[in-house]
Amino acid sequence: MRKTLILLFLLLQVVFSYGQKREFRGAWIQCVNGQFNGLTPDEMRSTLTKQLDALHADGVNAIIFQVRAECDALYASKYEPWSRFLTGVQGKAPNPYWDPLQWMIEQCHKRGMELHAWINPYRAKTKTTTALASNHIAITHPERVFSYDGQYILNPALKENRDYICKIVDDIVSRYDVDGIHMDDYFYPYPAPGQIIPDQQLYANNPSGFRTIGDWRRDKVNVFVKQLCETIHQRKPWVKFGVSPFGIYRNKKSDPMNGSETNGLQNYDDLYADVLLWVNNGWVDYCVPQLYWQIGHPAADYATLIRWWDKHAANRPLFIGEDVERTVKYPSQTNPNSNQMPDKHALHEQMHHVDGTVLWYAKLVADNYGNYGNVLRNAYWRNSALPPSMPFLDDKSPKKPRKVKPVWTSDGYILFWSAPKAKKWGDKTSRYVVYRFGKDEKANIEDASHIIAITGDTMYRLPYNHGKEKFTYVVTALDRVGNESKGKKVKIKL
Repeated sequence: MRKTLILLFLLLQVVFSYGQKREFRGAWIQCVNGQFNGLTPDEMRSTLTKQLDALHADGVNAIIFQVRAECDALYASKYEPWSRFLTGVQGKAPNPYWDPLQWMIEQCHKRGMELHAWINPYRAKTKTTTALASNHIAITHPERVFSYDGQYILNPALKENRDYICKIVDDIVSRYDVDGIHMDDYFYPYPAPGQIIPDQQLYANNPSGFRTIGDWRRDKVNVFVKQLCETIHQRKPWVKFGVSPFGIYRNKKSDPMNGSETNGLQNYDDLYADVLLWVNNGWVDYCVPQLYWQIGHPAADYATLIRWWDKHAANRPLFIGEDVERTVKYPSQTNPNSNQMPDKHALHEQMHHVDGTVLWYAKLVADNYGNYGNVLRNAYWRNSALPPSMPFLDDKSPKKPRKVKPVWTSDGYILFWSAPKAKKWGDKTSRYVVYRFGKDEKANIEDASHIIAITGDTMYRLPYNHGKEKFTYVVTALDRVGNESKGKKVKIKL
């Protein structure tokens, strides 16, 4: 027993000293909050550059960027109009012309970060939109859209809408080097008092064997999610498909066996989104439940919910959606002088299946709201992290980099290398990891504290200082899914 405890203690020491090497550290950048309204292209790029620089320094390794908020586009689309959240008028192209999605991909990859394109699949008009472009789907095919609570919704029950959304996503995946496609919590619309979804006649005409309209609606969404997953992976097998559902699957009073001890709106019953079915059937590659409440919330306690998701959604990588504002607004239940950030981080550490976090929302982190960004930068995310493994997409590591060599140039002392050879997509390198070890340190690439760069470049500028101190640099290759190669070492005097 004593030997077992000693081994456990040593193992924990190793884990804490190395840090968590694989962790999804994401942040949502949305357009519907109007943060880009009235900005020129130069001003928007400047705003995004500042956010990306701050987020990268804070340890964020993935950006989830909203590119389709209401059947529109923050990218060049031949099917849907330019977004009013970009130019102020739906259908109006940016002037001077630029493509925000392409620019964001380039900027994120330059910083060693993933870019996931975030779409709202069914929402065709938000409440605040007053004019639609002539080529908008609600204008060209009004029969495929229903009105609900000031919004327009693409009817999920119609096959032509499922096919249409898949066509839009296939267009994005085929033309852009995205790392992922991301959907949030909007499936059937959130219930509004006194409003009825106008699909009763459609159900009555063709119930498809379902005894209730709720089961019928869930099936329509299930069929779509499966179809979209297949569409993405048929086009590019390495592109990750993620979903970020509302934080409550079902309450225990609705489902005594599988429900959580909560009392709020439910994915399954109110939004007709059977998230656990998608996870368990492998129709999504990762899941990010939005646990935006505080610890101690009377209807949706954060601690209760993170434990529930950790128990029930482990068939795919599980990341937790965190609300930055509420986390710093509410005091710790054990230390009234602190906010809830340490408490939530401790809960993450206790979970067996939580592989990361996505922050709502990026601007608050970049602006260091409530000192949140500084704590990430100097404590929790001080060391860099690689994305979690997804062996169900690909489990083979690429070959290690070639020709790793330091070279004096007119721009200084630079470490260069070449990409390993690749015969198929699973072997192709997308990024590189650079490690640095001191003279007497073992070159152990499992120690995340020694990562000094994750980059899409095949070079790294060395911090030369009189050439008297010896270091070992190790460069590894990451494939499109995040599998890491063996390391290529080189000893350098700096």
